[in-house]
Amino acid sequence: MSRIGNKPITVPTGVEVKLDGQKITVKGPKGTLEREIHKNISVSVEDNIIKVTRPNDEAINRSLHGLTRTLICNMINGVEKEYTRELQINGVGYRAQKQGNNLNLTLGYSHPVIFEAPEGISFDVPNPNTIIVKGIDKELVGQTAANIRTKRPPEVYRGKGIKYAEEVIRRKVGKTGK
Repeated sequence: MSRIGNKPITVPTGVEVKLDGQKITVKGPKGTLEREIHKNISVSVEDNIIKVTRPNDEAINRSLHGLTRTLICNMINGVEKEYTRELQINGVGYRAQKQGNNLNLTLGYSHPVIFEAPEGISFDVPNPNTIIVKGIDKELVGQTAANIRTKRPPEVYRGKGIKYAEEVIRRKVGKTGK
């Protein structure tokens, strides 16, 4: 029994959903997203309600059932209102600047790190220690934020580096003097 997969998805006003075989297209005020649906899963759209069904209770179909429903729901939420992910930069001299569509990161290396925005992603830098990643594709927003974080992951002894805004860094105790 899939609790998530069996929930119907209601399509809000202003969002248009098209189903073409196993390809679903969601169009809204923020943009358009497309996704191929696995051949074992069937999707039906009736009266602004989307239902996802599976043919049987095999393990692969059970796992795809809830996943497909969640992916479609994320697409609808993304084109209605953008997804955002906030990153914070900690460290003396560490900062971020927006250069056109790209990010210029100063992270303690001998050179600045230039991070190019993928298609469909935009950056907002309200202050030099905060980066906000925006986009309609939830998966791409999360992956871009993770890629930025890998440029200088948070360090456990001093807490320097790039971390998610809601992330808590568990600090370690350093060496003790005699």
